[in-house]
Amino acid sequence: MTSTIKVLLAEDQSMVREALAALLGLEDDIEVVAQVARGDEVLAAVGAHGVDVALLDIEMPGCTGIEAAARVHREFPRVKLVVLTTFGRPGYLRSAMEAGADAFLVKDAPAAQLAEAIRKVLAGERVIDPTLAAAALAEGANPLTEREREVLRAAADGSTNAELAQALHLSQGTVRNYLSTAIQKLAARNRAEAVRIARDKGWL
Repeated sequence: MTSTIKVLLAEDQSMVREALAALLGLEDDIEVVAQVARGDEVLAAVGAHGVDVALLDIEMPGCTGIEAAARVHREFPRVKLVVLTTFGRPGYLRSAMEAGADAFLVKDAPAAQLAEAIRKVLAGERVIDPTLAAAALAEGANPLTEREREVLRAAADGSTNAELAQALHLSQGTVRNYLSTAIQKLAARNRAEAVRIARDKGWL
């Protein structure tokens, strides 16, 4: 007899989360043992429920699904990670794979496809949405360094250079240099456009 696959669902929209749980619950070999609405609740839930596979939405409060995936991968390397996205941003795929994800799928994929992906990752396979994979290859690597990403993320709320310098413990000149380089790399006209471009590509 096949043992039941224990799944954690992390999704901040309750209607979507409950629909996914109901659909996966129809599968004989899959049981949704835990549901969370925040990225920063994922690690504790994985540890508490002996989860085999974690299904993680990208956009969640607390921390993103990609950040949650990295934490789970560090603490519970045997747990398989399936990242779900509404946004087909190629940069997200690369980030998810770097965080240790075993699968990367769009959220509106058929339930049968999701269930099959869960079985495949448990068998040691990688499952990646082919359209997203092609887009990621076409897009190329993220041109921004970690520091440039950090400064751009912090600048997204409209903070001044002085405020950014204080928050990031950098000099104003250094902040200005990072922003200038990021804007140049992204061929943006200003920092707001640079933030938008980087977010659209999944590079933040």
